[in-house]
Amino acid sequence: MGSCKVGIQLYTLRDETSKDFAGALRKVAEAGFAGVEFAGYGGMEAGKLKELLDELGIVSLGSHVGIARLREALDEEIAFNKTIGSKYIVCPGLGKEYRDSEQAWKETFALLEQIGRKCGEAGLVFGYHNHSFEFQDQVDGGTAFDALFAAASADSVKVELDACWAYVAGYDPVEYLGKYSGRVPLVHFKDVRRGEDDKWLTVELGTGEVNLNAIAEAAAAAGTEWLIYEQDNTQNAPFVAMANSMKWIKENGLV
Repeated sequence: MGSCKVGIQLYTLRDETSKDFAGALRKVAEAGFAGVEFAGYGGMEAGKLKELLDELGIVSLGSHVGIARLREALDEEIAFNKTIGSKYIVCPGLGKEYRDSEQAWKETFALLEQIGRKCGEAGLVFGYHNHSFEFQDQVDGGTAFDALFAAASADSVKVELDACWAYVAGYDPVEYLGKYSGRVPLVHFKDVRRGEDDKWLTVELGTGEVNLNAIAEAAAAAGTEWLIYEQDNTQNAPFVAMANSMKWIKENGLV
């Protein structure tokens, strides 16, 4: 099945990267992931980080960069990511001040378009990563998610679909992969189930209620380049959760 490459969002391993950033990257490579999506760079200089990635035989598929940093230091982020070999820079979400009214949302749409154009001029691809609120908030009678990608040009702002949070919001990720076919190069690939307190738990792949195989098939059909394993909170130790999820990935023919 696996026509998409498989990476990992390092936020999954934040407790481990905070202790030994390079060591965590080594374990990612040993587990069989082809690439990493950064959520911070462990204090490493860009050239040294690129050397480490090359040594380990993995790539930087891209980086999550907060909206404040995108506004204030985009040139620095572009330069860093070009040095480490990233293709993508992604906004990982929005604080409430960027989305507390329809007008705020529309101003944010314009800001994301501007950031995306600047990334494109530098040879990088810019994307936006959703949680569930983009499906819950309404703009002009539809979801903020759809309003964002209608307002922003397809060349400037790509979709990084977090399939899990679309599911949690009550939307079908497979349907959305079809809807944005050709514009969704990155998919956050995670599983979820309700806990005893009725709150959602992100869980190891194959142990929740998300139809992951259907998402993988739809992503391949939509032209997705990377399936990115992410587990916001792990029940087992992070490296154990990563290993168990990679085992599921391999058993299901995705690598």
